[in-house]
Amino acid sequence: MKEISIKEIEKFAIGQAEDRAAGTGVTVVLCKDGAYGGLDVRGGGPASREGTLLDPLVSPKAIHGVVLAGGSAFGLDAAGGVMRYLEERGYGFDVGVTKVPLVCQSDLFDLTVGDPFRRPDADMAYRACLNAEDGGNYQDGCYGAGTGASVGKYKGMDFAMKSGIGSFAVQIGEFRMGAVAAVNAIGDVYDPHTGAKLAGMRSADGKGFESAEDLLISNIDVVSNRFTGRNTTLGIVLTNGRFSNQQLSRIARMAHDGYARCIRPVHTSADGDSIYALAAGTVDADVDVAGTLAAKVMAEAIARAVTSAESLYGLPAAKDL
Repeated sequence: MKEISIKEIEKFAIGQAEDRAAGTGVTVVLCKDGAYGGLDVRGGGPASREGTLLDPLVSPKAIHGVVLAGGSAFGLDAAGGVMRYLEERGYGFDVGVTKVPLVCQSDLFDLTVGDPFRRPDADMAYRACLNAEDGGNYQDGCYGAGTGASVGKYKGMDFAMKSGIGSFAVQIGEFRMGAVAAVNAIGDVYDPHTGAKLAGMRSADGKGFESAEDLLISNIDVVSNRFTGRNTTLGIVLTNGRFSNQQLSRIARMAHDGYARCIRPVHTSADGDSIYALAAGTVDADVDVAGTLAAKVMAEAIARAVTSAESLYGLPAAKDL
């Protein structure tokens, strides 16, 4: 097994666009000729569009793009820009009079940084599609959907840290698999190898960490908290494997183990944690092996998201502490 770039997984193109002043952005994964896909949602507050397209019982089976964006539910307009880009170039489901691109989207909450009234829109997503051309402009850090991401928010933004978007991919023989994760968790993020905390809720003096997990458990009598719906970690697993929609839903489900290895607490009602899985369909592989590998690459991508981030919007990043 060797590490490769997420850009080396064939038939997918990744583009990003952001508004740094507003603290938000878009990451688009294009599969112009169509790709089978799956989706598994574990968080309690997802902002999403067209997720039912990935239900194994729905026809047609293939989709043409996935959008990860900021802006909470306001940012769901962005998918329209991806549809416009694809329709102009003749990609989509043929309905006779035109071709209808099938595009799914999930958003994270980043309205508490930058300008809360400037959100991702169709024009920003269209620009991300243009940036996906000729190898794409994807990079880890505070770009695309990770522009305004933050972690460790259980006690509020005054104790949080900056996060971003991260990726990790591997190749075994001809089989390739990778993950992209925009990490915007209420919880803390830990190294998947050592268990050391990488980023999360800071102590009152700002010089150390507190445990969001311990604080949550200690508040067993608290019915809810004021950060419900203001978080969400978004992930996409990409592979050149040949899998059905049903198998990809299982791979997406298994990839959530990568969340659990790195983020604590995770999958709460205050998060909208979602993972997509997309397959190019060129290499045969065992679904259980692929799902196990999906958890591994997802954990690595989450770690990259916080270690690649930079300090912004008054929030310190792990590499700057």
